Amino acid sequence: MVTNASSIQDLHRAAVQLIEFAGTEKVVIFKGDMGAGKTTFVKAICEALGVQEAVTSPTFAIVNEYKSDDKKLYHFDFYRLKTQTEALDMGAEEYFYSGAYCFIEWPDKIPDMLPLHYIKVTISVLADGSRQISIEKI
Repeated sequence: MVTNASSIQDLHRAAVQLIEFAGTEKVVIFKGDMGAGKTTFVKAICEALGVQEAVTSPTFAIVNEYKSDDKKLYHFDFYRLKTQTEALDMGAEEYFYSGAYCFIEWPDKIPDMLPLHYIKVTISVLADGSRQISIEKI
């Protein structure tokens, strides 16, 4: 599935599409260059899932936890990891198999830890500044 977003409204629509497309799959990885809008898209997804609190980048915390009325959501940013072992030491795999939503930025830092099945989101910046969002089941 591919969609374009040139506004916040488009991003919200894409977030709803992703949730519907994902179905019962709760692990979602995000790929894209620095500044492509990964965290902004995660924020839109969290809002679509009912999160009321501010969604921010977990760059320094590595993981942020959010709650909606009936679910927990975890947002990971592995950009600062030097090795996969750091993610193992923090118990990242336990989060991935918890049944909660897990949104993972910079998944290339933990290639051997990803579950067998997940949703892959690739965000590309187009020449006009809009974003192309490609979503696929792995």
